[in-house]
Amino acid sequence: MTFTFEELKHKTVAELREIAAGIESEEVQGYTQLNKEHLLEVLCKALNIDMHVHHHVVGIEKTSIKKKIKVLKIKRDEALKASNHEELKKIRHEIHRLKNKLRRATV
Repeated sequence: MTFTFEELKHKTVAELREIAAGIESEEVQGYTQLNKEHLLEVLCKALNIDMHVHHHVVGIEKTSIKKKIKVLKIKRDEALKASNHEELKKIRHEIHRLKNKLRRATV
């Protein structure tokens, strides 16, 4: 049976130990002595499961927004060197707005 990290995370230590008992791998040796945190880590390694959640951006073009942010950061550095505070404020606001747009589209 295949598991996801979220499914494993919500199981009890006893259930995790049952799963570990069914796995024949060197990584799960001594599973009876492990607490939940360490047991999760060992099981994820043995079952080749990512331990973190991947977020995806939906509904917008992430790469184009990141390119715009990169260009704006270059302009920001130039405005900072030139001590152009009004332009600097506009650029920082635009960077902040684009980053918020990315965060809102993250699922």
